[in-house]
Amino acid sequence: MLPMKIDLLSPSSFASGHPFAQYRWLRENAPVFWHEEPDGKGFWAVTRFKEVWEVDRDFQNFSSEPTIMIADPAAEAANAFGGYKMMLMMDPPQHTAYRKLIRGEFTAPLTAGRVPRMNALARQIVDAVIADGACDFVERVAGEMPSYVIAELLGIPLDDGRELYKLTEAIHTAPEAQEAGAGAMAVFKMFEYGRKVIDEKRARPGEDLATRLLQAEVDGKRLEDIEFLLFFLLLVDAGGDTTRNLLSSGLIALLSNPDQLAWLMADLPGRVASAREELLRYTTPVVYMRRTAKHDVVLGGEQIRAGDKVVMYFGSANRDPAKFERPDALDLSRTPNEHIAFGTGPHGCLGQHIARIEIDAILIEVLSRMKDIEIMGRPEWLASNFISGPKHLNVRFRAAGV
Repeated sequence: MLPMKIDLLSPSSFASGHPFAQYRWLRENAPVFWHEEPDGKGFWAVTRFKEVWEVDRDFQNFSSEPTIMIADPAAEAANAFGGYKMMLMMDPPQHTAYRKLIRGEFTAPLTAGRVPRMNALARQIVDAVIADGACDFVERVAGEMPSYVIAELLGIPLDDGRELYKLTEAIHTAPEAQEAGAGAMAVFKMFEYGRKVIDEKRARPGEDLATRLLQAEVDGKRLEDIEFLLFFLLLVDAGGDTTRNLLSSGLIALLSNPDQLAWLMADLPGRVASAREELLRYTTPVVYMRRTAKHDVVLGGEQIRAGDKVVMYFGSANRDPAKFERPDALDLSRTPNEHIAFGTGPHGCLGQHIARIEIDAILIEVLSRMKDIEIMGRPEWLASNFISGPKHLNVRFRAAGV
């Protein structure tokens, strides 16, 4: 019998963030752990940095097909897209070819050129709440930036970006924590909007990513509508996860560690990059990614069989004492800080450069203009075992200089 209950499936285990006590026990006692699954065949939970790094980079042995989610897709869901799938659920070389279609938008040099626009958006977002002295930080601040940025990239109205991002909450919320079919309905609404984008961009092409995708070719063929819609879903969905949840979880972490906040405020522009990387490690917004073993292979001393599900827990890897000194401490000056909050290998987050710029812009704007921030009541966390972050975070503050 286990000395503590290990349950990495129930959203209740993630009700106030990552289940760090469970992670710790697993790293120390069973770093590649067979986890039972009530409605499935079970999976291997991988919790040490070494093995998570290995699995994420080894696509020859660990496949992203048929899905990156723990639960296997139902037969009807697997057939719903006519055999097409999201880029996240492909392996090289197919994954490489599709990733290349959008990679140019997310290179470090190109995203660096977006800094002035990101800073302007951050000012606009804080301008909208600063006089109120209170707000839901998730809805009014943390969620606004990525919603606006992905809307601009796709060439759609900023307000539409905000509404679309609301749908991603339903997609990520555990089925048992919402009305039956809510997640599927959110995907349907996302596709419904995406079809309007297809019609608009074909009729009036623009200088935006949606237009470029509709004109792009893979192996000499234009994307089918369903392929565009899956790209559209991925960009809206993944385009905000890390930023939104890092900013809200990160604010909680900063307010809980006043000495670290004071260190940051002593030189906010000069220290924000170091702080951002530590907040990414410390909060790790994406909980896990799944792979499926292609062959029999030994991992962490355990025999993995072909077809077994192998699940990487990034939040545990980022607290591994074999990799990080004092891993449970928030140390904004930590160096080196080789976290894997964005994953690694072929599936490393394509938007990580933009995410970093968004995070820096909001952190600087919020911390320099919203003073004496206090959390009001208990944060409400997203009921999810896949994404970690508050759904609502009510705060009050005073405007700088008031």
